[in-house]
Amino acid sequence: MKEIKENRKTRYTRMVLQDSLFELMEAKPITKITIKELCENADINRSTFYAYYTDQYDLLRKIEDETLLWVKESLSNLISKTDKDGRMMVLEKIFQYFVENSRHLKILMSEQGDINFQKQIFTLIYQQCGISSSTAAGADLGSEDYFIFAVNGSVGLLQYWLKNDINRSAKEMAETIYNMTSQSGKLSFNASVLW
Repeated sequence: MKEIKENRKTRYTRMVLQDSLFELMEAKPITKITIKELCENADINRSTFYAYYTDQYDLLRKIEDETLLWVKESLSNLISKTDKDGRMMVLEKIFQYFVENSRHLKILMSEQGDINFQKQIFTLIYQQCGISSSTAAGADLGSEDYFIFAVNGSVGLLQYWLKNDINRSAKEMAETIYNMTSQSGKLSFNASVLW
């Protein structure tokens, strides 16, 4: 029973610190956020903060790592689907995750977020779909160009959606992304299963 309480307390503490970080990042960049104000905002003492994180960058990095792991798992699920219904179901789950975590993801995917994290998302998508970053940078094959355009457009649409406070449902976004990226039959390589 004690272990369960400790786990709940740990989860609660991490959640409060994450919320506090994103609340502060809405107003200013992470470079201007101090541990003192982060802890005061979270109503957590500094020693508790340091029991979990070394600094505000470590806190952000751990959030980003969890998000990247989720992205990787979601992409694997999406790629494993070969039919439209299966892909639509996974896409809708992906967008529902964004709805449920919109406050954090809005910051992570915005100008206030870490640009390296955003680059890691693109790299992860390309790798999961069999495109290396060197291929992506110098691609001259139409299908690869189309795929890169579709990925960048999809992520841009996602950022716009988050920035505008989720003005459409997860299902509508899944349908939009699916329809826009599957309009062309040019995707003939392994990445075609992404959409």
